[in-house]
Amino acid sequence: MAELIEAPVVMTGAGWPDYGLLDSGHGRKLESYGPYRFVRPEPQALWRPRLERWASDAEFVPASDDDGGGRWSYANPVPREGWPLARGAVRFTAQCTPFRHLGFFPDMAPVWDWMGEQLAGRTDAQTMNLFGYTGVGTLSLAQYGPVTHVDASKKSVAQARENAALSGMTERPIRWIIDDAAKFAAREVRRGKRYDGIILDPPKFGRGPEGEVWRLEEHLAPLVGDCRLLLDADSRFLFLTVYAVRMSSLALAGLLDEVFADLPGKIEHGDLAVRETGEDGRLLPTAIFARWSNNG
Repeated sequence: MAELIEAPVVMTGAGWPDYGLLDSGHGRKLESYGPYRFVRPEPQALWRPRLERWASDAEFVPASDDDGGGRWSYANPVPREGWPLARGAVRFTAQCTPFRHLGFFPDMAPVWDWMGEQLAGRTDAQTMNLFGYTGVGTLSLAQYGPVTHVDASKKSVAQARENAALSGMTERPIRWIIDDAAKFAAREVRRGKRYDGIILDPPKFGRGPEGEVWRLEEHLAPLVGDCRLLLDADSRFLFLTVYAVRMSSLALAGLLDEVFADLPGKIEHGDLAVRETGEDGRLLPTAIFARWSNNG
C-alpha cells in the first residue's frame, strides 16, 4: 500500500544560463529568457521588489476582467516568431504567447529532473505526457525510452515537434497525439496499455479538439483513475501539477492516496517554486503538485 507522506515538499527550481527569475513583488515578476527580459503578473508575489527599477523588453498587461486575457507591451524589439533556448540536451523555442506564457514553464525544471531520477538507468521506459504543451517535458523523458505526448492543441503539438527537431530528437520514439487527454487515456485503458511513468499538467478549464469541455474539479478524479489503470506495481511514477486554483496540495494527495491504495511506493505533495537569482533569493511559489513514486 502506498504510504501518504503528510508533510509537504517544496520542489525548488533555480535559474540556468537561459532562464532566471531576477526579481518579484507587488504582484509581478521579472524574468530573463535568454537575451530578453520580461515582466509578467504574479499574484503570489505579495512582497516588495528588491530592485528599485525593472528594465524589461516587454511586459504582459492583464485585461480588466478575470478571463486571463491581456496583451504584451513592448519596450524593445522581440522576435515574434520566437528565439531558441536550451536546458541540457533539450532545445526549444521561447515566444510571447497571448496567454502571458513564453512557450514553456520554467518552474517545471525540478520536475523534469525528478522524473529522470525515477527512471535512472532505463532506456526502455514507456512514459506519457498528458497536456504536453510544447514538449519540453516530453523531450526530457525521451532519453529514457518511448514517450507518448498528448495535447488537444494542434498548434502546441506542432511546436513540440519543432522543438524535437531543434533538439536533434526527431528520431526518438515519440508518439505525437492531438487528442483530448481524458478520452485518450480512457482508450489506452481499453487497449490494455501500461506505462512506467505518467506526467499530467491539466488546466483549470479547457476544450478538446472536438469541443470537449474540461473542468478540473469535475474531470480530474476520473482521469487520475484511468492513469492508475495504466500503471502497475512495476511502474515508477505519476506526477500531477495544478495551477491557479483554490485547492490545497493535500487535496491532490488525498485523491492519489485513494486511487493508488493498492500499489507500493509513496505519495507526496507540496509546492513548485522558483528561487530568485542572487544572494538570499526568495522562493516564489507557482503551482501545487502531488506525486506517486515507486522505486521498487
